[in-house]
Amino acid sequence: MKKVSKLLFIFILILLVAGISIVPVSAISYTNDVKTLTDSILLVNMDTDQVVFEKDADSIRYPASTTKIMSYIIVIENIPDYENTKIEIKEDVLSILDGTGSSTANLENHIGEKMTVIDLLYCMMVPSGNDAAVVLADYIGNGDINKFVDLMNQKAKELGCENTHFKNPDGLHDKDHYTTARDLYLITKYALTKPMFSEITNTTTYFCEDDDYPLITTNYMIDEYRGGEYYYRYARGIKTGTTDEAGRCLVTTATADGYSYMAVLLHYPYSEDSDDNTYGTMLDAADLFRWALVDLELGELKTSSTPICEIELRLAWNKNNLLLTPQENITAIVPKGYEEPWIIYETEVPESIEAPVKQGDVIGKVSVYYKDDTMTEKQFLSTVNLVASESVERSGFLYILDVIKNIVMSIWFIIAVIIIVILFIIYLILTSIYKKKHGKKKKVKRYRNL
Repeated sequence: MKKVSKLLFIFILILLVAGISIVPVSAISYTNDVKTLTDSILLVNMDTDQVVFEKDADSIRYPASTTKIMSYIIVIENIPDYENTKIEIKEDVLSILDGTGSSTANLENHIGEKMTVIDLLYCMMVPSGNDAAVVLADYIGNGDINKFVDLMNQKAKELGCENTHFKNPDGLHDKDHYTTARDLYLITKYALTKPMFSEITNTTTYFCEDDDYPLITTNYMIDEYRGGEYYYRYARGIKTGTTDEAGRCLVTTATADGYSYMAVLLHYPYSEDSDDNTYGTMLDAADLFRWALVDLELGELKTSSTPICEIELRLAWNKNNLLLTPQENITAIVPKGYEEPWIIYETEVPESIEAPVKQGDVIGKVSVYYKDDTMTEKQFLSTVNLVASESVERSGFLYILDVIKNIVMSIWFIIAVIIIVILFIIYLILTSIYKKKHGKKKKVKRYRNL
């Protein structure tokens, strides 16, 4: 039994360490005064992968042209030589978009010509050209755009997207073409690791080879000369999107004072027939960036040498408890001027552990939460391993005593003792019966001798 318990404890620790190695995006919304009108929002600190604000981030939404972030991923992963590979612009491929009212990069001017993949990527991401998206998808799908879409859905699953499904490479409305703010964050975070993505999506004006007219960005947040009230000096990229069903959509980032944030905003109400052409997603994003960059900071909540808790230590001479410390410094994005009582630590550790123990051995974990006076519920920040603060040797004498104790207290030992006692009682009974019978025989013999 003792051996089984030890193996079970080791197995739990292995699962614990494996579970901590990949920590999902934190879910937290700090209190703020920003009045947002976009229906789904996710604001994430990119340095720590920590969510600092969310609003219906898991609601199903139509992504419109933010779809092209995934299209970019599929293109760049399937055409490594994107600078030199050229694709013919075919009229029958462009005709797919006839009557859709699509935003384009005027590729009809290049029918019969060949364009480099890099130019087509600029056409797809800067002016949000649906024509470039279908040309690239047709090329990678060998004439079948559905094969390209299959690759998009496979990649979404690989990235851990739980509520995303694509039906086309451009984002034109389809009831089965949807995502969430949280899934789109995962997609964009991955896209940012791909070649040229940041550069292309942060471009405001671009000339394709041999063209004398520019591609102009649809993202006014990054366009100092055309952005007007929407221009935000710290914004970088990434992609806009608009349809009546999707509303205004936006994925963008901002960097200042050593901090970087990504905002994903889906469905700011919009109708093509309405007189209101406000880019509310851009206004919401800028307001959220200002709040985050001014009011939040990276706080060191606990150092790796600060004890979090202690547990019972067995089989160590003259030492009954062991202090546990974080495996690494506990840091998180928190409001400036936060108070210590607002940080809550919840530990998951065994009731006791046996020596020997080495300093740094993983014993359990601590989950860190934030709850200030304005919150009704604590909100998760992060999870960190707890480790032994020192090395402690095992006492041989105490170990022997423990072995004896375990033997004595084991169920098999108890059963063996019971069996021995029963056998001894049976022996006594049989001996008594035997003696009585033997005594009677002696008496009979005596009487006969008389």
